[in-house]
Amino acid sequence: MKLDSIFKKLTDELKPEKIVLKEYDTGEVEEIKDGIAILKGLDSVGFGDLIEFQNGIKGMVVDLNEKNVAAIILGDYLKLKVGDTAYATDLQASVPVSEKLLGRVINSLGEPLDDLPEIKEEKRYPLERIAPGIVYRQSVNTPLQTGIKAIDSLIPIGRGQRELIIGDRGTGKTTIVLDTIINQKNEGVICIYCAIGQKSSKIAQVIDLLKKAGAMDYTVIVSASSSDPVSLQYLAPYSACAIAEYFMDKGKDVLVVYDDLTKHAWAYREISLILRRPAGREAYPGDIFYLHSRLLERACKLDDKYGGGSITALPIIETLEGDVSSYIPTNVISITDGQIFLENDLFNAGIRPAINVGISVSRVGGNAQTKAMKKVAGKLKLDLAQYREMVAFSQFESELDEETKKFLDRGARLTQFLIQKPNQPYSLALEVALIWAANSSLLEGLPLSQIIVFEERFIEILNKEGKDLIKEINKKKDLTEDIEKKLEILAKKTLESVKL
Repeated sequence: MKLDSIFKKLTDELKPEKIVLKEYDTGEVEEIKDGIAILKGLDSVGFGDLIEFQNGIKGMVVDLNEKNVAAIILGDYLKLKVGDTAYATDLQASVPVSEKLLGRVINSLGEPLDDLPEIKEEKRYPLERIAPGIVYRQSVNTPLQTGIKAIDSLIPIGRGQRELIIGDRGTGKTTIVLDTIINQKNEGVICIYCAIGQKSSKIAQVIDLLKKAGAMDYTVIVSASSSDPVSLQYLAPYSACAIAEYFMDKGKDVLVVYDDLTKHAWAYREISLILRRPAGREAYPGDIFYLHSRLLERACKLDDKYGGGSITALPIIETLEGDVSSYIPTNVISITDGQIFLENDLFNAGIRPAINVGISVSRVGGNAQTKAMKKVAGKLKLDLAQYREMVAFSQFESELDEETKKFLDRGARLTQFLIQKPNQPYSLALEVALIWAANSSLLEGLPLSQIIVFEERFIEILNKEGKDLIKEINKKKDLTEDIEKKLEILAKKTLESVKL
């Protein structure tokens, strides 16, 4: 009797309606080459879908054609072999996101690289996401203070803007973005630094610098070094952008740095050549423009109805001998809202940051400048533009009249005033005060060698005797007559101490 009841129970459990069968779309590995698997089968997968191999390694579909599917392998491709089975997961490639990412160093898949505990994910965000449409956006109207005088006054960046930083190797591109990250300490901006194809030693230096400056508390570092597979280098900026979107959706302002997109384009070219896609100009595939446009278009300032968050993108492009007319630079220039161009000659002449003010431009930032900065920067722009023209003409003149000499001296002083030491960003009030002093007639006749001394002493006096004045400028973000009078008294006092 007991056996009958056991048999009945087993047959009840094995009834057809109680058996759940899962159907998997499967494929077989035909070929493996440099981190890419070519598979037959997998008829239902789409671009960007995740697949899983029989040994647990995952892949992401990057190419579809009539005969087979190609996927980049997200892991050690040496563990795969021809004939292995792959399964469709019906999931899009995504990255885990959480508030706990702040202060961490992760790879393109969201896995920690800093020997700290695993990050508990709150949710996952897709690597590829359609950029918000016009309806969801509002115009850029809030400044992103970089703490660099030359940028905040002449080429201002707004929250939600895409500003390209372009220049030759070793001209200070990374220094500019790191100073900007350090300057966000009291600005309430979350920063994401995405290193693509950089040396591990350089990434370690960046981490060390940000830790010393106390910037890691609000920064996430996404690293895909030159020793990592090209698949991870290709995915790195999309992962960084997905993390940025998580914070933006929470109504926060985010700054994303892509260092640099030249190496990202190289990684994509390598993948495309392995896939035997037709090569175009400079051996890049035909969709190389779309590679960066779909990434950078995701940077925006959302309308207040949709949370009001923003993503500001600072992509970096490395040029060769100042050639901005090559393929990748021209592509990214046409996608972004302006560019900061760094020049070798200026860098070697000691003008650092080595910004060529003539061809650098911000197509949005002027709308996002504070009243105080607008008042002092307008005159500075005009004087520097006239100075550049005058310098060009004065090269052909043997004798110059006194008026022209005075004007050239003034231009040289202004240029000297825009020089700034690395990793020492200034507050808005200090920038306004210094540019106001540079524009005033007080410094006429002051030798160029004394400009740096004056600046250092002026900052000292402002920090000691002008604390209330600095607070007032930072709070009001305007330059009233009363503030100007107080600045004049402090500037005269500084001048006396310098001349002594």
